[in-house]
Amino acid sequence: MRIKKAILTGGGRATRLYPITTTINKHLLPLANKPMIFHAIEKAVEAGVEEIFINTNPGDTSLPDYIGDGGHWGIKIRFYEQTGGPQGIAHVVNEAKKFIGHDPFMFYLSDNILFGDIKGMFKEFEIGQYDCMLALSEVPDPQRFGVPVFNEKKELIDVIEKPVNPANSFAVTGIYLYAGDVFFDAFKNIEKSARGEYEISSIHSYLLKHGRKVGYKEITGWWKDTGKVEDLLTANNLLLDKMDAEHFVNQSMTELGAVISGKVNIGIGSHVGKNVKVIGPVLVGENCILENCQIGPYVTIGQGTEVHNSSLEDTIILDNAYIDCDIFIHDSLIGKGVNLRKKKNGEKAGHRIVVGDKTIIEM
Repeated sequence: MRIKKAILTGGGRATRLYPITTTINKHLLPLANKPMIFHAIEKAVEAGVEEIFINTNPGDTSLPDYIGDGGHWGIKIRFYEQTGGPQGIAHVVNEAKKFIGHDPFMFYLSDNILFGDIKGMFKEFEIGQYDCMLALSEVPDPQRFGVPVFNEKKELIDVIEKPVNPANSFAVTGIYLYAGDVFFDAFKNIEKSARGEYEISSIHSYLLKHGRKVGYKEITGWWKDTGKVEDLLTANNLLLDKMDAEHFVNQSMTELGAVISGKVNIGIGSHVGKNVKVIGPVLVGENCILENCQIGPYVTIGQGTEVHNSSLEDTIILDNAYIDCDIFIHDSLIGKGVNLRKKKNGEKAGHRIVVGDKTIIEM
């Protein structure tokens, strides 16, 4: 039976990305100047999904307001609040039971960025009439993930969540396929882990131990769980590299003397001064101002941002930031409305800083 429904994650607190995620839902953080969750939606649509259900934190309307009803992609998107607080991602899926009904579905962790094609996984799942199929990827730190356990015939026999001593270097990535009621029947029979969550690995372990047909497919192409700032920056850089040349167009008012090289996109209404050097790949949003600065490579700048007298490299800047000081910024994530400015003449020596919790500053 063909999979036409999918559940995507949109909740959680993303504490490892504080303080940025205290004011913006993690899934709306831009990668290649596109909200992270849009990349997941596009993967689902590409695979043939026609209806998506996205969980949200209670009271958070930012995702429905930004994403809409799915018409942009020619599908239907609905949202549901995650009740009862954080109880694990298996609980996220179970909360969508009324939307899924008895149909097969995909569960996709929206903070996973994948370059490979999942259409092959869908096809293999359908042809093989599997009860469940998991996407695996080889990683350097499997202890951070659910780890598959194989027998001598390379058959999947168990999945262990975050093992201290992983049996191998494979991780179960955030893409899962399920047939009909299989997931929901299993959920009734699992208990919370020691950390107080319903683990998705417990679902898979239960299915395997009760004779269900659980398959796996190794992901081809790059995959990353963007749980940390460095992961976001890596994903951003690789997405910029992957983008075709036709996506890079300079629509700004560019003064004579500015130097623009490589793959560069600058949005409508932006102004590029004569003493500016832009080295692609770079994406600059609409209504930005660049003056006396060097941008790139691997920089994305949100709309309404101004950059003066600075150098930027390997950095993501969100909307409406203001940077005007003699500074070289690299490997950084700068939030909405952040203001980095030079001191006024006559002000006392030293630095005036207003920063939020868990801010990182190297000086």
